[in-house]
Amino acid sequence: MEPERDQIPRDPAVPAGEERAAEEALEQGCAAPQGEGHRRWGKAAGSFDEEQFLRGPQARLQELWRTVRIGREFLRGFRNLHFAGPCVTVFGSARFQEGNRWYTLAREMGGRLASAGFTVVTGGGPGIMEAANRGAKEAGGRSVGMNIVLPHEQEPNPYLDRFIEFHYFFVRKVMLVKYSYAFVVLPGGFGTLDEIYETAVLIQTGKIEDFPLVLMGLDYWRPLLDFMEGPMVRSGTIEAADFDRILATDDADEAMACILGAVTTRFGLKWKPSEPRPRKVLAEKEV
Repeated sequence: MEPERDQIPRDPAVPAGEERAAEEALEQGCAAPQGEGHRRWGKAAGSFDEEQFLRGPQARLQELWRTVRIGREFLRGFRNLHFAGPCVTVFGSARFQEGNRWYTLAREMGGRLASAGFTVVTGGGPGIMEAANRGAKEAGGRSVGMNIVLPHEQEPNPYLDRFIEFHYFFVRKVMLVKYSYAFVVLPGGFGTLDEIYETAVLIQTGKIEDFPLVLMGLDYWRPLLDFMEGPMVRSGTIEAADFDRILATDDADEAMACILGAVTTRFGLKWKPSEPRPRKVLAEKEV
C-alpha cells in the first residue's frame, strides 16, 4: 500500500522558466565540474530557488514569500505529526543494503521500538532508514518518513505509513527532533554526523530534555567516540558529562533498557487512551 504522501508546492516567487533552466544546467553539469567518479557536493544548491535563497539578500517580495513558505512547511509538519504518538527517531546512512549487519541491526531496533509502542521516525529513504521503518511495520507498529528534496530525488521506502516531504533542511531537522523521546544513530556519513551533533548540542544547551542518544555500530563509531572522550574533553571544549550522555552499544537489549528507563522514569511517559484525537473539522488524520 502506498504511504500517505505530503509534498511541497513550487515557489511562485521564482519564474518557472528560470527554475527549469537552472535545473537543466545542473543535470548537464554546468553548475559544477562533473565527470566519471566526480560527485557534486558542498554548497552547490540542488535547485534554482535554494541557490537564490542562500546567495544573500533578495528582493523583499521573494524574502516575504520564502518566509511564508517556511511557515507553511512547519505547519504541514505539525499537522502531519500531531497524532503520531510518542516517537523515536532513527538516523543512519542510505547506502547500506539488506544483508549488511547494520541494516539488520536497524531492522531489529525498528521492531523493538514499535513493539514498545513508539512510532519509528526516519528520513524515509533507503538503507538504515528503510531497515528501521521495515522493522516497525513488521512488528505491527507505526512508521513515518521525512524526506528532503535533493538534486537526485530520493524515493520513499515501501515501509511507511506516512511520508512527508520538505524543501528546507532546517524544517526537516526540527521535525525529526520535536516529537521524539530518544534518538538511535547507526553508521552514516556527513548527514548522520550532523544529526548526532545537532541533537547533542540541543541536549547540552538545554533546548531539549536529556533524551537518550544511542550510537549503535561500535567499531564504526569508535574513532569518533575516542576523539570526543579524548581531545575534546581534555581540551575543555566539552564536559565529561556531555560525553557520558551518549550511550554506545551494539546490544539491542541495552539500547531498549536505556530508552524505556529514561522515558518512563525521567520523563513520565505513559501510554494512555487519552491522547489527542484528530478532528474532522480541521481535516486532521491519524498516522
